[in-house]
Amino acid sequence: MIKNIILDIDGTLWDSTAVVANAWSKAASESGFTKITNITADMLKKEFGLPMDVIADHIFTDISEKEKKAVILESCCVYEHDFLVENTKDITFPGIKEELFNLSKKYNLYIVSNCQKGYIELVCDKIGIKEIIKDHLCFGDNDKQKGDNILEVINRNNLNKDETVYLGDILGDKLASDYAGIEFIHAAYGFGEVPEAKYKINNILSLDNCLIKI
Repeated sequence: MIKNIILDIDGTLWDSTAVVANAWSKAASESGFTKITNITADMLKKEFGLPMDVIADHIFTDISEKEKKAVILESCCVYEHDFLVENTKDITFPGIKEELFNLSKKYNLYIVSNCQKGYIELVCDKIGIKEIIKDHLCFGDNDKQKGDNILEVINRNNLNKDETVYLGDILGDKLASDYAGIEFIHAAYGFGEVPEAKYKINNILSLDNCLIKI
């Protein structure tokens, strides 16, 4: 019986790519270092789920590592946070908030993401789910990969792996779940294709029925 759900964010809970693309474009343009200043949502959909430094390596290919870290990456994170705080458009996938509250009555909910420090807290505040998330961890907190952070959340909350699943939308999420030794459910409505996934859902409302079958 499944008792614990660990959630991904981007491509699973919401689609922030349009907002983030605008933020990163502004940061890049103001930096004066890179000629790559027109960052689009489609570009980010191919990258989201990877650690921030890897995304920066893929996008800002014309500048040095020092410039990426000292200027671009830091500025992108600052603008991204500000733009998301100021955003008033609902960017969550349909039914997310309501269904997560419903699920929280039966399951323990956690979040593990490859995002920067502070992003999970921002997401929880914007969506309004802070009270139902029992624990969270991200790449920005400790510079560890998703598989290791899934294991850390499992260990520090004394979770049984056989009772725990990870819900994510890209192949990297499945690989992280495999590494941690837990079942993976593909959020097929998200950004990536995972043909190898044993379980998948096409919307969040299908998650409970999927969990019953595991």
